[in-house]
Order: sequence, then C-alpha cells, then structure tokens
Amino acid sequence: MRLHRLEITAFGPFGGRQTVDFDALSSAGLFLLHGPTGAGKTSVLDAVCFALYGSVPGVRQNPGTSLRSDHAPVGTSTEVVLELTVGERRLEITRRPAQQRLKKRGDGFTTEKAQTWLREFDPATGTWAGLSRSHQEIGEEITQLVGMSREQFCQVVLLPQGDFARFLRADAEARGRLLGRLFDTRRFAAVEERLADLRRAAQRQVEDGDERLLALAHRMGQAAGGLGVARTSVEGRPGDPGLTDAVLTWAAVARTEAHEALDIARVRLDAAEARQGAARAALDAENDLAARQARHADALLRHERLTARAPERDRLQAALDRSLKADRVAPALGLREDAEREHATARTARERSRALLPADLADAGADHLAALEHRLREELGGLEAARRAERRAATVAEERAVLAREARADDDVLRDAADWLAGWEPRRAALTERVEAARDAAARAEHLAGRLEPARRRLAAARRRDGLAEDVRTAETRLADARERRNTAHESWLDVKSRRLEGIAAELAVTLSDGDPCQVCGSTTHPAPARTTADHVDRATEEAAYEAYTRAEETRTAVERELAVLRESWSTARTEALAGATPSAVADPSVRELVGEVEELTRLHAEAHALAGQSHGAREALARAEREYEERVGVQREAERRVAARTSRREALEREQTALDEELALGRGAFGTVAEHATRLERRIGLLVDAAGAVRSAELAAQRLKEADDRLADAAYRAGFTTPAEAAAALLRESDRRDHQHRVDAWQAEAAAVADRLAEPGTVAAAALPPADPVAAAAAHTAAERALRAAASALAAARERVTDLVGLSRQAVTEVRRLGPLREEYDRVARLAALTAGTSAENERRMRLESYVLAARLEQVAAAATARLQRMSSGRYTLVHSDARSGGKRAGLGLHVVDAWTGNERDTATLSGGETFFASLALALGLADVVTDEAGGVRLDTLFIDEGFGSLDEQTLDEVLDVLDSLRERDRSVGIVSHVGDLRRRIPVQLEVVKARRGSAVRLRTGGDALSG
Repeated sequence: MRLHRLEITAFGPFGGRQTVDFDALSSAGLFLLHGPTGAGKTSVLDAVCFALYGSVPGVRQNPGTSLRSDHAPVGTSTEVVLELTVGERRLEITRRPAQQRLKKRGDGFTTEKAQTWLREFDPATGTWAGLSRSHQEIGEEITQLVGMSREQFCQVVLLPQGDFARFLRADAEARGRLLGRLFDTRRFAAVEERLADLRRAAQRQVEDGDERLLALAHRMGQAAGGLGVARTSVEGRPGDPGLTDAVLTWAAVARTEAHEALDIARVRLDAAEARQGAARAALDAENDLAARQARHADALLRHERLTARAPERDRLQAALDRSLKADRVAPALGLREDAEREHATARTARERSRALLPADLADAGADHLAALEHRLREELGGLEAARRAERRAATVAEERAVLAREARADDDVLRDAADWLAGWEPRRAALTERVEAARDAAARAEHLAGRLEPARRRLAAARRRDGLAEDVRTAETRLADARERRNTAHESWLDVKSRRLEGIAAELAVTLSDGDPCQVCGSTTHPAPARTTADHVDRATEEAAYEAYTRAEETRTAVERELAVLRESWSTARTEALAGATPSAVADPSVRELVGEVEELTRLHAEAHALAGQSHGAREALARAEREYEERVGVQREAERRVAARTSRREALEREQTALDEELALGRGAFGTVAEHATRLERRIGLLVDAAGAVRSAELAAQRLKEADDRLADAAYRAGFTTPAEAAAALLRESDRRDHQHRVDAWQAEAAAVADRLAEPGTVAAAALPPADPVAAAAAHTAAERALRAAASALAAARERVTDLVGLSRQAVTEVRRLGPLREEYDRVARLAALTAGTSAENERRMRLESYVLAARLEQVAAAATARLQRMSSGRYTLVHSDARSGGKRAGLGLHVVDAWTGNERDTATLSGGETFFASLALALGLADVVTDEAGGVRLDTLFIDEGFGSLDEQTLDEVLDVLDSLRERDRSVGIVSHVGDLRRRIPVQLEVVKARRGSAVRLRTGGDALSG
C-alpha cells in the first residue's frame, strides 16, 4: 500500500484546504514530519486513518469531540481526500463526517449526514470511475484490500512508540490483549468459551435429570387425584440408584387404578343419559300443551279489542278519502301563500326605505328617485382628485414622522458607538494578555503530564513491591513448614518400607500351598513357612505412606516455585519503583514519598490544565471583541451616511405638503375633510337606490297576489269543494296521512291474524283439555340433567387422569433413557474444557488455547524484531520469547532481552529509556512484518513513526536512522514524527506543520527549497 496525495479541508487544526504530496515525500525514502506542539502533526495521521476507516485512532476517538476545525469559515465543509495504490489498484477515497451547515431556507443550522465516495483510476482511459457511495460497501472494500482492521492499521502503519514501550513493560495479560486485537484470535477464545458453556450445560443437564424424574413423580401423584395410590409417594432423592425403578413401578400401579375408575364412570354415564332422555320428552309434551292453551286465550282477548276499535277505524278511513280529493287543490294553495308572503315583504321594505328619505320624497315614484340618484353620482365623481390629494397628504405626514424617529434612533446609535470605541484599546490589551497566559499554561501542563505518568507508575510499583515483600515472607514461612512435613513423611515412608521388607517372608508364605513350587527357592515342600507378627506391615500401608510422602514433596515443590515467582515479581516491582530516581539514592523510595510526589505533580498539572483550558475561551473572547469592534465602526459609518441622506428627503416632503394643502381647501367645501363630503354623497345615493327598488318590488308583488287568488278559486271548484278554505281544511300533513293509513292497515292485519288463530284445530282441541303443568316437568328434567352432568364430569376426569398418567409415564421412561448419554457427554466435554482453559492437570504450563496461539505469534514477532534490534544496539541485544510462568500467572506470553555483553537474559522492563525506544521501534517494525504476512501479505510501502527519538544519544540515533534508511531497500518510505531538532539537519525532506491564528498549514521542504502547502 502506497500513499500518493492527501487533501485536508476544515479538519482538526486545519481551517482551510491543505494538500500533502506523499509522492514527493516518499521519493527520498525517509522524511520528517515536524512542527510546534498543537500545530497538527498527529492530525495528518488522523486524516489518513479517517479517510481509510471513517474514524480516527482509538486513543483520540472521543464521541463528544468533533472532527471539524474551529478555524473553518461558515460554508466550508469538513472533508478528507486520500489517493493511494493498494493491490495494483489506484483509488481515491473522499469522506465527510456528520457536521453542521447553514440551512438553505431560513435561518440557523442543520445537521448534514456523513458522506463517503470511492473512485478508481482507469489507466486505459486516463479517467476516474465512481465505484460506490455506501459507507458499508466502501468500508468492506478497503478492509479487504488493505487486509487489516483499523486497530491493526494504527498499530502497524502509524507505529505509536508509546504503546510499544508499554508493551515491553506489560505483563502477559496486557500483551495478550494487544496481540489478540492485532492477530484476531477471538475465534480461539470463542472455542474456550464455547467448551466452558458446553461443560456447564452438560453438568446442568445431568444434575437436572433426577430432579425432573422426581417432578414427574409429583405430577403423576397430582394427576392420580382420589385414587388409592395417590396417598403414597416415591421415596428417594436426586442421585439415589433406585429412584428410577421406584418411579416407574409407582407409575404402573397408578395407571392400573386409573383404568378401573374409567370403566366405572362409563357405566354410570350410560344410566344417567337414559333418565335424562325420558325427562326431556315429558317436559316437551307439557310445554307444547301449555303453549296451545295460551294461544287460544290470547286470540279471544285480541278479538274483543278489535271490536271496540272499529268506529275509530271508520273515522280514519273517511279522513283519508277527503285528503285524496284535496291533494288536487294543494298546488294552487301553495302558490297563493307564496304570493301573499312576497307581497307583505315587499310592502314592508317599501315603507322602511321611504321612512329614511326626506319628507318631500316620501311619495315620490321610482323614476323620480332614479333621476335624483344620477345627479348625485355626477357630483361625487368630481371629488375623486381631491380624495387622492387627501390620501397623499396622510402618507407624507407618516413619512415625515418616520424620518423624525429614524433621526432620533441614529443619534442614539452614534452616541453608543462613540462610548464603546472610547474603551477599545484597554479591553483589547487585557484580552491579549489573557490569551498569552493560557498558552503558557498549556506548555506547562504538557511538561507536567510527561512527569506525572512515570511518577504514577513508580507509585504503583512501590505499592506492589511492599505487598510482594509481605507475600515473600509468608511464602518463606510456608516453605519451611512444607519442608518439615516432607521430611517427616519421607522418614515415615522409609520406616514403613523397612518394616514391610522385614516381614516379606511371612507375606509370601501366605500364598504357599502343598505341591506348588515356592516363588523364592522353587521347592515343592514347605516344612516351616514364616508367620506374620503383630507389627507386620502390608502392601496397602506402604503405598499409603508413599502417597503421603509424594503429596508432601509436591506441596514443597509448589511452594518453592511460588516463592521464586514472588521474589522475581518483587525484584521487578523494586526496579520499576527505582526507575527515574537520582543515581545518588541509596534507599528505596517509600510509598508515602511517592504519594506526595504524585499529589504535588497532580495538583500542579490540574492548575496548569485548568488555566490552559481557558485558552479557547480567551481566543474566542478576543475574536468576538475584534469582530464587535469592526461591527461598531461599520454601524457608526452607516448611521452618519443615513443622517446626510435624510436631510434632503425631509425638505422635499415639506414642499409637497404645502401644495397638497392648497388643493384640499378647494375639495372639502363646508365639510371638515374631502372624505366626509364624499361619504355624505355616497350615503344619499344608497338611500335613493334602495327606495327606488323597494317601490318597484311592491308593485310587482301586488300584481302576482291577485293572479294567485283567481287560480285558487278555480281549482277548489273543480275538486268538488265549495270554497278554497274548505279544501285547505281537508288537507292532511304527510305525517298525519301516514299515521292514519298505518293505523287502518294494522287493524285489518290484526283482524285477519285473529281469525286464522281461532280457526286452528289443535288450538281449539287444547283449550278443551285440563290446564298443563310444565313447572313440575321442568323440575324433573333439571334433576336428570344435573345427574347427567355429574356423570359426564366424572367420566372426563377419569379420562384426563388416564391420559395424564400415560403421558407422564412416557416422559419418565424417556427421561431415564436420555440420562445415560448425557453423563457420558458431560465427562468428555469437561475434560476438553479444562484442557483449553489451562486448568487441567494435563496442561503442564496452564496455558489457555488463545495464549498458546498468541505465544507462537509473539515468537515470530521477537525473531523479526531481533534482526533490527541487533543492528540498532550494535549486536548487543536480542529479543526472545519466554513461555515460563511469572508471578503466579499463566505462562505463554513472556518477553525477555538477551544482553550479549553479560550473557544474561532479563526482563524487557529493565531497559533504559533510550534502549526501550529502539527496542520498541524494532518490535514495532517486526510486528508490522508479521501482521502484514498474517493479513495476506499486503505490501506496506508507507510507514509513520510517532516520537521517541529525543531519548537517543548521537551514536544510537545514527544507528536507528541507518536501520530506517535500510527500509528503502524494500522500496519503503518512512515518515518520522518528532520534535528533535537534530533530525531536521539529518533528514532533508520534511513536511512542516505551521500553527497560525486562522488555522494550521503544511509546507513541503526539500533541502533548502520550501513550497507552501
């Protein structure tokens, strides 16, 4: 993988667009990335990681931190563009994080979603082709091509030296966590966890088997209910050998009794069904007779009611007949009523309109009123010009009032701007001083942070040292006791063994028989076989004594190993506690001294950090003040311009007002305003229009009323009525007519129904019989049904009992059959789980499966790192992997350094600061090679090394640079991120990050030339 070009816009400290030409940097093979603290050196590496994976390295990935630059102007989008070659493919990745932007409509901001583009260069056409805009697709494509996850890329390509220095000093568990992320050994940990889960599940199944059997027996006892077997229970507890047979036997007896109870219930149900059928037939006969007798009595009562309502039915029928004749006169009646209402309305409107007119016009005709209206309209039209002049005069007055208010407002603005600008210089000086103080505090906080972390590590080591010292003393006491018990057991075993040898002849004599050869001499005669004595010791006693001695020996060995581990851990902790101490120190620093040192550094760092935290606010306050100053000056100039323009406008309005006043004096006449004069004319015109219309409407309504009277009289005569009033009285409303017809139809339907019922032969015959008694028949039927339900319930309960007992018995048999294979499965899985978890006696080094795999990877890393470490250290140091157990912990991930000068092998935590740097650098480069091979052999042509060179002397720095320069043999380019000034003289190709007020910028330097980025 080779990087070509990086474009950064509004990202981190970079406010504008910055371009990094990696092709120019990589041409020399080795280049330097430098700049002041906080300028954005690490942000360049963050941008590379963000372009590839959509996020920055883990230690800087804070969910509450925005990637957008605080220096970026509004409207500029945060964006990172990376052009690279990977897998013989030239790609361009563009990423924009989620960010705030101005709304396209309205005020305020809106959140813009994250966006990603992926393009590929086609050498044949010389153009870029778009591949995808999906975050997920692009992420999967880049991860597959690079062959590494984000964590692996940040550890292998960006090479953070602080992490590898901690890796050298870390214990096995910490190394395991880092290696597990890089080599992705989660599948082996998943195997361990899966086997442990299987073991626990199998154990629970075996333990639950007997519980389920007892639960089934209890459920069978509940299902048996009132049977005799239910009064007994299965004796036994989970794990008892006879529990299975007891449960199966008890179940067989319960099933037999349940079948007998079921047969008895069937016989009782058949008898109850016969009794219920007879009672049902008797009840139906009584109910039928009672119903027919009731129908005959009801028919007689309804016939009497019909006879009483006959006169009313005749009256309603006559009214319906007259209403049908009057329907022919109804249209003429409606027209006459409409004409009468219209005439009354028109007459009322005429009288009302005449009352509003002057007395001389009260009896005027419509034509005279229309002529007078025409003359008044002509007079109103002559006032239109005066009305326009009056409206313009009001507008001019309002404009003059607005100009006066604006003049007062501008006077206030000028006074306020002058007062504020008078105190500008002292305020700017105070804000500038505040910014400088915060900047100094940031540098002081960074220096104190570099001292605080080593002090905390020394304090933690001192606490471990004191705790381990007590553990060593305790272990020494236990070792003395274990040695004493071992010696005692050894003497006891030797004594028992000696006594058994003395009586071995008697032990052999027990096996002799006449005619069989002796095992010692071969003779077939045994004249005087030896006899056992009272203090004879047999073979079992000797083996028991030897087993006790063996256990004591194992205990002593375990305590010795534990003591050796504790002493080694104490020595390591003591060395860590002394790290950084003055050479003249003769005693180990106490915990109290180190606590005081850490607390003092913490207090000083907190104070400096708190003051440095005000840097952003101070810069923002100064920027706001400068912006406000510019705004105040602009407001002052704008107000002065408006004052000058307003004077000429006011003079023009005064001249126009004078001309309008002269025109209005002519148009008002005797009225106060032209509008009042015009309103009076419009009101009179409206009255004349209403009066003329009302007179015409009254004349037309009178004519239509006369015509309606003539048509009504003619229609009443043709329908057979003497007068129209008689016809109107005969009319019925539609609701009354429907009611009359409904009542007549109901009387006729009821008469027909009563006649049919009285003619029924069965009803007449039933009336001649004695009254029926359905109540007694219903009581007998209810009793029979109750007995039937009880018998059915008893049968259902017996069936359910049999079904439940049979089903539970089958479950019990099934449970018994599955317990055997489950126990075998548990034994097999438990053995495998203990072996992979490192807890089995078969696993001598107590190594977990994941640790075993990582140990092989660590051995490869140590071998790859040694090739460069020997060159950096002039052949002195070699990294080796150790699988020995340390500190009572499990074995597998130890890392030691072999010193060729002394021939000793020691822990990597004992290296000095400079030695730790080049050892960690060699380890990082070796790890990069191994992870690259593990990831599929993707070639890494660009590497970055972040800090650490300041701890090297001049000779060691030359050797380290030689090693890094040798990477060019593999066509690699290495970028060094460092503050060390000596590197600027040694490395001609440089990428400088320059810090400025409006954001950082990058500059490419090649020898003495400089090109601004």
